[in-house]
Formats: sequence, C-alpha cells, structure tokens
Amino acid sequence: MKLDTKVIIIVADDLAIWQRLNIVSFITSGIIAQNQNMIGEIYRDKSGHQYTPLSIQPAIILKAPRDKLKTILQRTQNRSVRAAIYIEDMFATGHDEANRATVQNYITEELPLVGIGFRAECKIADKITKGAKLHD
Repeated sequence: MKLDTKVIIIVADDLAIWQRLNIVSFITSGIIAQNQNMIGEIYRDKSGHQYTPLSIQPAIILKAPRDKLKTILQRTQNRSVRAAIYIEDMFATGHDEANRATVQNYITEELPLVGIGFRAECKIADKITKGAKLHD
C-alpha cells in the first residue's frame, strides 16, 4: 500500500541517544493522537496470542541543528501543518501537565525546540524538512 502522506520526526543533533529516543516516543504519540486512522489492526501470532495494533505508516527520523528546528516549525505553521513539539525543558518534568506548562512559558520564536514531528502530504513534508538529514 502506497501512502500519499509522510510521518516525519526531527530531533536535535546534539542530544544523547536516550533523549532522542524519548522525543521520538512522545512525538509519535502526538501525531497518532491527531491521526487515529493511522492505527492498524490487532496483531495475532500463530499460537493465538494478541498484540496491540501498530501504526500503518512508518516514521522517517531526521536530525538537524536546533536553529534548523525553528525553521522547520515555521515552515509547518506557514503551511498550516499541525506539529508535535518537544522542548528542552520537558526533560526535567515528570508529567503531561508540567510539560504543557513549560511550553506556555515561551513565545513561538523562543521555544527551546529539541524535537518536532508532523504528518503531511509527501511533497509538503519534503519542502518542510529541507536541510534536515536522515538520522544515523
């Protein structure tokens, strides 16, 4: 099945691996929450055990310098693409309410972004992420 959309997550290139993985996890949940049609069917093994459904669409993980993340966020907003974000302050919080409170401390241009993700049509996604590199 060929999809006409892409899920893309971009993380800051100067973070520790555990931080990058944490960001990918949180941002993925935000994208799926906004696109519940991305969830597939229950998995079953030959023994009959059931497993939770997974996303029908793989995510592309990119990396970029922090200043490029601000540019990417601006591009999503210019194209009316809703983004999931993760800011540096969220590493020090312990729950969703505190995460949302830290974001509210900043105007858009001053958000200390360390991760951003979105789902968009393929051509739009490519334009938004220009300059980011495939994560290694």
